[in-house]
Amino acid sequence: MRLGFIGLGNMGSAMARNLIKAGHELVLYNRTRSRAEELQPLGARVTGTPGEAASGVEALITMLADDRAVEDAMLCPGQALQSLSAGAVHVGMSTSSVALSRRLAAAHTGKAAALRYCSGLWPSRGCCRRKALHRCCRANKTN
Repeated sequence: MRLGFIGLGNMGSAMARNLIKAGHELVLYNRTRSRAEELQPLGARVTGTPGEAASGVEALITMLADDRAVEDAMLCPGQALQSLSAGAVHVGMSTSSVALSRRLAAAHTGKAAALRYCSGLWPSRGCCRRKALHRCCRANKTN
């Protein structure tokens, strides 16, 4: 599965590493580029913008520190939301407010009927049914 991943702090880099080890193709973005480059030897592709990391992926995972970081990566013009394909899943694993989660859900629905947003604040509305992604997320909880 081709996955975009934005946010490679301590948790994000460990999750991305596990997804690569599980055989997934990862396209990465991190504000501090060197954090993403650490995963290049494992086969990840590093991009220069959140929009590039979201382009052409089946699922995009965001693991960011706060609302501002999520807004900057997802909602600003030319960023990740505009680059996601119809049918893609955005798995929001960032620390974000309920208000932002609602805005993201509405923005995803407004972009394309087939685009889904999945957040821990919005448990299983059928958005995380892709078995391969679910297995990797579940496996990461034990590490």
